[in-house]
Amino acid sequence: MLDKLTAVEARYSQIEARLAAPETYDDPAQAAKLNREQAELQPLVDTFRAYQHTLERQEQAGQLLSDPEMKELAQEELSQAREELERLEGEMKILLLPKDPNDGKNVIVEIRAGVGGEEAALFAHSLYRMYAMYAESQGWKTEIDSVNETELGGIKEVSFTIEGEGAYSRLKFESGVHRVQRVPETESGGRVHTSTATVAVLPEMEAVDVELNPADVEMQVFRASGAGGQHVNKTSSAVRLIHRPTGTVVECQQERSQFQNRDKAMRILASRLYEAEQDKALDEYTRQRRSQVGSGMRNERIRTYNFPQGRVTDHRIGLTLYKIDSVMNGDLTEIMDALAANHQAELLKEQG
Repeated sequence: MLDKLTAVEARYSQIEARLAAPETYDDPAQAAKLNREQAELQPLVDTFRAYQHTLERQEQAGQLLSDPEMKELAQEELSQAREELERLEGEMKILLLPKDPNDGKNVIVEIRAGVGGEEAALFAHSLYRMYAMYAESQGWKTEIDSVNETELGGIKEVSFTIEGEGAYSRLKFESGVHRVQRVPETESGGRVHTSTATVAVLPEMEAVDVELNPADVEMQVFRASGAGGQHVNKTSSAVRLIHRPTGTVVECQQERSQFQNRDKAMRILASRLYEAEQDKALDEYTRQRRSQVGSGMRNERIRTYNFPQGRVTDHRIGLTLYKIDSVMNGDLTEIMDALAANHQAELLKEQG
């Protein structure tokens, strides 16, 4: 580990020297790339330098142990240094874990009503609202790409983009089946119903990020429409893309122009194709190791929202919170933090 850290520090020093050179800024793109790399490496380098400084403190304290007058003070300093070294070593191990290359990307979230009829559609709408409110609390922007609404205010399916720094790193564990247990407004007998909705979280990809041949994509145009007369267009601005090799269909109708809808639909299509490739690789991986949390498998029931008991339970990590109202209003930080910490622990276990 120390060899790897020494190499990282050397690279960081090299970047610092290049950024200090005036000629670097003759190429703004290269300067921006160096600044990004420096920002990525800085937490690890700062921790490594603190580790090296603490090692020096430990060595100096060890040398003072032979001095009777300084022995007690040296022992205290030695104990503190050992504790600090242990803490810093743990931090460095986490910082050295492989980074998900998509963590910094925007996300495309797709929610579909599952089992439960109209109640499932209302739950799908509740989930959309929950994620939109969480995104707002993070200072991120949410934009609906396509939506299929019901007359009672539910959502059969919705696709929306969340734009913000690190959006994928926070939301990537949300993929799976979400289950709700509550008394529907339409239920006169007060019985608790169980319904489901499926959530898929995809990193937003550009067409160039995946092997996407334009000749394989059929484009259809149609007039946008929506419940209550919203988003109705007199021109054919809505776009449907069909990827012939896989049969994947993407629609986008929220933008005002056909060009904007096509551009957005191409990004969604690229994201879906990327996800399909990842799922293939994941299938192979999970055949060998079934214990990984956050696999993103679409048929995996990941969370239950029980309204009568006021609880939310994430089944993957055994986390139960009795604050369902605040969770449904976008307070997801505690759940997100717990899932990220568990993922880090799994990675550390793998590295062994």
